[in-house]
Amino acid sequence: QIHVAESGGGLVQPGGSLRLSCAASGNIASLNGMGWFRQAPGKDRLFVAGITREDFRTNYADSIKGRFTISRDNALNTVYLQMNSLKPEDTAVYYCFASKDTWFPDYWGQGSQVTVSS
Repeated sequence: QIHVAESGGGLVQPGGSLRLSCAASGNIASLNGMGWFRQAPGKDRLFVAGITREDFRTNYADSIKGRFTISRDNALNTVYLQMNSLKPEDTAVYYCFASKDTWFPDYWGQGSQVTVSS
């Protein structure tokens, strides 16, 4: 069994920064991609960013390119999402995912609320 646990999030003013963390535990040898989706109120859950385990290949949604950076520490089985220049439209619940492939989630974290507001 695989467990995905995330931390971080909170309230930040526009232009501010936050960092999300996500740790996987269990049979992690079967995992490759990890990253985040986000879901705003009344909207679909959408892909944000992902990174692979073996070659650290990254993928970003167009809406966050140049502002968010994903990274990972394989020794800690942890992925990080550094979010800079945050905008009100970034407000959402951010869900960490783990995949046996690349960007198609097999496991989900519990979700972290990110609110960007003055």
